[in-house]
Amino acid sequence: MILTIGIDVGSSAVKAAVVASPRNSGRTRESSKIVATHTERVRRRDQRHVIELAFDEALKAAGITREKLGYIATTGEGELVEFRTGHFYGMTAHARGALFLDPAARAVVDVGALHARAIVMDEHARVLSYRMTSQCASGSGQFLENVARYLGVTLDEVGPLSLTSAKPEKVSGICAVLAETDVINMVSRGIALADILKGIHESMAGRFAKLLKLMDLAPGTVLVTGGLAADEGLTACIQDALGKTKLSGQTVKTNPLSVHAGAIGAALWGAFRSERLASRPTVASPALAAV
Repeated sequence: MILTIGIDVGSSAVKAAVVASPRNSGRTRESSKIVATHTERVRRRDQRHVIELAFDEALKAAGITREKLGYIATTGEGELVEFRTGHFYGMTAHARGALFLDPAARAVVDVGALHARAIVMDEHARVLSYRMTSQCASGSGQFLENVARYLGVTLDEVGPLSLTSAKPEKVSGICAVLAETDVINMVSRGIALADILKGIHESMAGRFAKLLKLMDLAPGTVLVTGGLAADEGLTACIQDALGKTKLSGQTVKTNPLSVHAGAIGAALWGAFRSERLASRPTVASPALAAV
């Protein structure tokens, strides 16, 4: 077995995942096992310090030391991880992590703090196409967190509340500032929290569905990853939005480990790359060859 760690460095949180993979198992690695995961919120702290904390806590949860690792893989803002072995693009890492969590996954909706992206991949986690929202759009995790704070609810309460809505209120999907203004006006008009939250979810989901419609999306699972992957209200709205765009054969799902999909994918690619590097023949230098 080879032990690897993936570190997904985001703007609001750092996720780490320790994975154990059988040697010589190829790029698919279906029999790999997730040994430990850890999430550390940035919360205005120095990002490099948060990275070290997430790394140390993941190793502690796995019961191993740094010396036992065969590869330290990063994704996201991985250039901040000075002790990394190698780096993988976010789309590649999320596609690989999503396929590991759900072998039927053929697309990913990754909702981060500042932006969201839709990724389409094949059964080997090869990225076929992708689309991304702009940073100023209202389809981001940070926007929803700001609204939840203003409404006086936690992020854990947002999803269940949204599911109880009977009459969602339309929210601007053009700009986060306009959307926040809409929310303030709704509160002053006495609109129910559940209806406000579902209106926000529908606005976000509509944007994500449009991104997926722009790509050649085959039937299968669309896995939601990133910081809002645990929001069941958002997942339900994405499913509804796909139906409205006449995309058929897709089932929107999430996974308890979806938030760690990028870190898991990076760790899996790290195991693959580690073996590829180890299998390369060592070329002796001319000086040594002459001895």
